Amino acid sequence: MDPNNLVEMLSQTVERYPDKEALMWKQNGSYTSMTYQGFWDHIKNTAFGLASIGVKPDDKVAILANSNPKWAISDFAIASLGAVSVPIYPTLPSNQVSYVLDNGDCTVAIVENDEQLQKVKDGETETQHTVVMDDANVTLGNKVSSFDALEEKGARKPLENWEDRWKEIPEDQLMTIIHTSGTTGPPKGVMLSHENFLSNMKAIQFWLIELKAEDVHLSYLPVSHVFERMAGHYMPLFAGTTIAYAESIDTIQENMQEVKPTIMTSVPRLFEKVYAKVVEQIESGSPVKQKIFRWALGVGEQRYDYYMNTPVQELLLNNQMPKKLQRNLALADRLVYQKIKERLGGRMRGMVTGGGTLNPEIAKFFWSLDIPILEGYGLTETSPVVTTNPMSRAKVGTTGKPIPNVKVRIASDGEVLVKGPNVMQGYYKNKEATDKDIVDGWFHTGDIGALDEEGYLKIVDRKKRILVLSTGKNVAPAPIESVINESRYIEFAAVIGDGRKYVTALVTPDMENLVPWAKDQGIQTESREELCARDDVQKLLKDEVARLTETAADYETPKKVVVIGEEWTVEGGELTPKLSLRMKNIEEKYSKSIEEAYGDASISAKEVAAEAQ
Repeated sequence: MDPNNLVEMLSQTVERYPDKEALMWKQNGSYTSMTYQGFWDHIKNTAFGLASIGVKPDDKVAILANSNPKWAISDFAIASLGAVSVPIYPTLPSNQVSYVLDNGDCTVAIVENDEQLQKVKDGETETQHTVVMDDANVTLGNKVSSFDALEEKGARKPLENWEDRWKEIPEDQLMTIIHTSGTTGPPKGVMLSHENFLSNMKAIQFWLIELKAEDVHLSYLPVSHVFERMAGHYMPLFAGTTIAYAESIDTIQENMQEVKPTIMTSVPRLFEKVYAKVVEQIESGSPVKQKIFRWALGVGEQRYDYYMNTPVQELLLNNQMPKKLQRNLALADRLVYQKIKERLGGRMRGMVTGGGTLNPEIAKFFWSLDIPILEGYGLTETSPVVTTNPMSRAKVGTTGKPIPNVKVRIASDGEVLVKGPNVMQGYYKNKEATDKDIVDGWFHTGDIGALDEEGYLKIVDRKKRILVLSTGKNVAPAPIESVINESRYIEFAAVIGDGRKYVTALVTPDMENLVPWAKDQGIQTESREELCARDDVQKLLKDEVARLTETAADYETPKKVVVIGEEWTVEGGELTPKLSLRMKNIEEKYSKSIEEAYGDASISAKEVAAEAQ
């Protein structure tokens, strides 16, 4: 029976797999776990505890924490009461936390620790009650209680008819308010219902990677982001999959070896870093090893091309590759593929990426190594999935086809429009923005894209990010940034040039790889600022940009490269919590360096004239 709401969805999974591991997390140096029945019991008692402090239907409850079991418990406990969760990225500073609490009308906040508690206290918005997951060094009182104490209180004070209450929650009940990253203005609260998520889950369950109860999903993205919340939590919990929390992005490699995941969701930046690391290791190997690797990569490309170029009907009737290709694949798997898969835990059967544009060359690289990366497209406002590449017919360089219950069309100006049961209810307390973005049921995404002859969607860039040069040429910066990010020595690249004669790239160094390079060159310092100021380091990074963009059109190629000595972070305002660039902040912060770059007369009139051709 199809569930009416997400709480009922989870209850059905608990009935099927009560003794199976639901959640795993690192504790005291090793992974521990919680069964689906144990997970449900924690949800129930936490719901009772929240009710005891006054949480009732339609109340807004903030969750300010890194991903952990208590985040998931809180999410479902809040929903079971008919209340509304308001997730907040734990990396946000106190002034932005205060904005979300105020805009979301939050009366209660569930926070991770004392650090997050202080953000709530420092803000202008005062909550009626705050619950702290880790209460070490926290002063508890009438308005501040520990999560464990709240749950224990709930166990002693059961809520009458709790099960009847959540069973009666309708599909169109508001489930959560997720605030946008606010790259172009104040964050907007996206209202998503139970139906929004359920419709998305039903559409992609057999379209993407068919999740199984025996799967293990490694979760490292913040659950406060809609992509991880739906694809990395609701979907696995719907299928009875085990969710294992990574300790942090820095420990992913170690955590993969410990939990041996079979599936994973990620943003493109992780794949860019893994790609750069693998290429570096291959290039530093012997000529024989390099030759074997390139051969194996070529064999993998042949397999990918075979599946893409063979008619679907023929694949279904006779799923047999040419015998020579089969033999070569078996040998390549033994010599190369398995060794790289072992770095991912040895059991990875598929990874899903979203939240940004993945470089097609990197995607094909992983496919050729028999590590499928399925790219999709979506937004917070669409719960989030709009399109995705099916496992059986993934087309590298695209974000896939619209999922079965969603319609996509391209407006006359190239903007992607979306219609379906996954589209949000609107922006909280912002009818003007809602009416602007949803017209006749079609959500205007703000992204420029195109559908190919087979119906696969390709995203070019954000509409507001398209650069219009003074020469009249239009440049989409995202693909150029993605290519530059392939460099092992570059952490982030930001391409600018709107209203200018030519394109300039701002880059920050990847210190993990730059410091060893510097030592090999006899440079002793590990200081970021000192390294970035050196002429030889500047030349290295500028040469990397030139190398990686040499096949781009002349007017798309950065004529100047500005090396930024500072690290770009969420806290510093250069990045959003999903590691996208906050271009307005970046251009304002480095306006002097940008003006100096464009004021330099070293770009010849001949070069600028060539761009206008």
